[in-house]
Amino acid sequence: MLTIARLFGKSPFAPLQSHMNKVASCVEKLTKIFDTLAASDSEKISRLSDDLSQLEHEADLTKNDIRNHLPKSIFMPIDRGHFLEILAIQDSIADLTEDIGITLTLRPLEGIDAFYEELTSLFSKSVEVFWDAKGIIAEIDELLESSFGGIEAQKVKTMVEETAFKEHIAKKQKTALLKKLFTEGDTLSPPAFAHWLQLVESLGSIADLSEKLANRIRMVLELK
Repeated sequence: MLTIARLFGKSPFAPLQSHMNKVASCVEKLTKIFDTLAASDSEKISRLSDDLSQLEHEADLTKNDIRNHLPKSIFMPIDRGHFLEILAIQDSIADLTEDIGITLTLRPLEGIDAFYEELTSLFSKSVEVFWDAKGIIAEIDELLESSFGGIEAQKVKTMVEETAFKEHIAKKQKTALLKKLFTEGDTLSPPAFAHWLQLVESLGSIADLSEKLANRIRMVLELK
């Protein structure tokens, strides 16, 4: 708790960046799970998913500390509501990674050979959108120093636009995978088909939430 309080003293945005680092750890662990999918090693996937749940819990604790120590008596460079909304979106991404990890432990991913290439492409692009959003969060201190204007603000706006384009690509990949599932998934059992649908929707949500996070930063710029 004292650490979070000290972070607020260092920079109003340092706690957000600290929490985002926790979220990034969840994404990195989920990436390890996906690297294991082709081997169909259910025991390893289960262990990694447990590790991911622990990381998500740590992110939750950090989020709660930030909320408990959010200053009320000193000036904040952005509206507190916007600050908390950014924190909530970050937290939603961590929650989503845990949900995906748990989904992959429920049953073996039936028919993975037929859809593996499209699945890994969607995952890679969705995670790429996340890392772009994390990069934008890392730029907030520079935005503060430039009073949310000038060259730094333009740089962040460009980063947001690039993030939005990558999310668009991820959405197209998600649609393509869903079409393939609906046209070639007749060999899957009904539970397996539902399993795939849940997984694909969740992966698309990583990109969607990451773009939403980037756009919230841009909204802050527009309000300045």
